[in-house]
Amino acid sequence: MSLEAIEKVTEVETKNRERKAAAEAEARQLVADAEREGLALLQQVRADAVEEGRKLLRQAEERAAERSAKIAGTAEAEAQALRAAAGQHMSEAAEFIVGRVVKH
Repeated sequence: MSLEAIEKVTEVETKNRERKAAAEAEARQLVADAEREGLALLQQVRADAVEEGRKLLRQAEERAAERSAKIAGTAEAEAQALRAAAGQHMSEAAEFIVGRVVKH
């Protein structure tokens, strides 16, 4: 083989090694970029999930407070009705008790 052919083969091999090294470096950079972007996206999704959870919890607490207020209002109305009914029968009950005590 002539010296010129050997030099040409050596040059081609060197260029191939350089291209291969450049391609490997680019591939490593692509993987690193993808990992970094994936982690950033994962963190964002987690933060969004936390915020959504807080939002749902606030909504549930608001609904619970409204329901509690409605139940308390109903209970107060029923208690008032019972007090009114008891008040109407108070004089009858007092007369009955006095009648029982006097008779015995």
